[in-house]
Amino acid sequence: MSEQLDWVALSGRRAKGKRPEFFDEPALDRLYSVVFALAAEVSALRERQDTVERLLDARGTLRREDIEAYEPDRAAGAERGLATRAYIARIMRGFQQEVEAMAADDPPIMDVVEQLSRG
Repeated sequence: MSEQLDWVALSGRRAKGKRPEFFDEPALDRLYSVVFALAAEVSALRERQDTVERLLDARGTLRREDIEAYEPDRAAGAERGLATRAYIARIMRGFQQEVEAMAADDPPIMDVVEQLSRG
């Protein structure tokens, strides 16, 4: 019999070293940490729902063992990959818009170098 993992205890473990800081306000780092953890959970739920739907389509019924043992074929894996990328793109759109705005405000460094070299 395989050893059971205590996921609650594992989720509370701390990484070694200082927690990375990305924003001036520590609360923002914590908020984004929670948001991305929830996004990961939603992504896992979406894949599980996809499994349930595919099994119901194929068999008309299902058991928990069927869900746990399911392995998507190449086509299903490709569909899931596309869906996951689209999901992540929607979540990250706000960040992407910020990056696009910065790029619009600041020309690439090589453009600046070229302009300076022309005088």
